[in-house]
Amino acid sequence: MTGIAPLPEEAMPAVRGTLKAQAPLAPLVWFKAGGAAQWLFEPKDAEDLADFLRLSDPSIPVMALGLGSNLIVRDGGVPGVVVRLGKPFAKVEQMDAVTLRCGGGASGILVSSTARDAGIGGLEFLRSIPGTVGGFVRMNGGAYGRETCDILVECEVVLRSGERVTLPLDALGYTYRHSTLPEDAVVVSALFRGVSGEPAAIQAEMDRIAAAREESQPLRSKTGGSTFKNPAGHKAWALVDEAGCRGLKLGGAQISEKHTNFLLNLGDATSADIEALGEEVRRRVREKSGIELEWEIQRVGEKK
Repeated sequence: MTGIAPLPEEAMPAVRGTLKAQAPLAPLVWFKAGGAAQWLFEPKDAEDLADFLRLSDPSIPVMALGLGSNLIVRDGGVPGVVVRLGKPFAKVEQMDAVTLRCGGGASGILVSSTARDAGIGGLEFLRSIPGTVGGFVRMNGGAYGRETCDILVECEVVLRSGERVTLPLDALGYTYRHSTLPEDAVVVSALFRGVSGEPAAIQAEMDRIAAAREESQPLRSKTGGSTFKNPAGHKAWALVDEAGCRGLKLGGAQISEKHTNFLLNLGDATSADIEALGEEVRRRVREKSGIELEWEIQRVGEKK
């Protein structure tokens, strides 16, 4: 990996979870492209994570990885430690009539289904976001008119120092697809609050959302979800379409014919192909409309 100094095993604290060197990340992200993590850490529990971060060299960068649905991992790999929250962090527990405590590794489908079974409405939109609670909290994830800030009460995070802190909603500085959480903080759980509802009506809304998503998005492709944020007063997909980018290809990457705010890996795309295609789309949109599209997909790691 270019520009990344090796981190010997003796530099890593002992863990109770799993810690792997030079772990390929392509299998763990939706684009199925990109390099390796210098170290991939899957903690056994929040205490294991906190101990690891507290005892490791504070200069070593740390990044959390969820389902990898909104991520371009560059081909040169990711320096430092990638933290992946597995099964121990995928639990969802009902706290009262309208509140769920959700692990940072729990999927949107699990959260919304648990809410339905408990008669909790207002969380149906999570059914349509291909990610985990940690990502929703960090990015103020949203869809179909709702956002994480509409349901979040508080979240628990582990800071790079290893300190575990509980942050209320108003401490997160939420705006559209953005929070002020430190880059290297890891969200280990969140408290979501909905409203009382009938399970059948909640399921019907989840079905409506799922059908709308199936009809409009390339769900069976190697993709990364919404590529660009919607600029104020505009839809990103429409700007991309108007700039003549529907179906545009570069190397093994393509702009989806079905939904122009989705990048696709046609099979053998490198992350460099995918990112370069996104930048070409931004250039064409800027030229056509004067609007600067902002990436919604995170791009991490080193270029080859």
